[in-house]
Amino acid sequence: MLKTPYTDTPELRQAIIDTCIDMNRRGINQGTSGNISVRVGDRMVITPSGIPYDRMTPDMLASLPLAGQGEWDGPCKPSTEWQFHLALLKAKPDMHAVVHAHPVNCTALAINREEIPACHYMIAIFGGNRVPLADYSLFGSNSLADDVTSTMEGYSGCLMANHGAVVVGETLEKGLWRLEELEVLAKAYILSRTIGTPHILSDAEINEVLGAVKNYGMKSE
Repeated sequence: MLKTPYTDTPELRQAIIDTCIDMNRRGINQGTSGNISVRVGDRMVITPSGIPYDRMTPDMLASLPLAGQGEWDGPCKPSTEWQFHLALLKAKPDMHAVVHAHPVNCTALAINREEIPACHYMIAIFGGNRVPLADYSLFGSNSLADDVTSTMEGYSGCLMANHGAVVVGETLEKGLWRLEELEVLAKAYILSRTIGTPHILSDAEINEVLGAVKNYGMKSE
């Protein structure tokens, strides 16, 4: 398990804002529909609700206790999706960031209520032979938090029915990287179906990849 890499500083808060801006620049989010949280000790820092990223300042981010029930510190309300951010950080102590957005290709599959099968070996970076799909629940609800957390047991990302996608990361950077990889996989899977029938890798083939990518992209400690 990695040590918690973050403390609640203005620099960290600015890094969260910069990552939100970067999501839009990379085309994996639109407007203010995405939100990001980071573990800081026994609390989490999360983006506020409904504020454009280019107008967001570090003091606007909200801080919530991981053991709490939604009580928050800060001048602005936390993202309406704080419930599943909190639930994922509690359920995955080795992960320190949650990145949620509405990438177009991920969302298209989620609208069709489809998961992503093992169409490419990089599916393994999400923990198995697929990227699963969480059931639909109202945004910001406890039931959505329950659905997402149970769906992501053993996985580091999922699609959210009629909603979007969410990933966790060992670091903030890894979270952004994982979300971008997820959108690339979704796009490639959709495109492959327009030119034929995708060949899905077998469990044996994916298990081989899982061993090879166990520490993919991780710096040695």
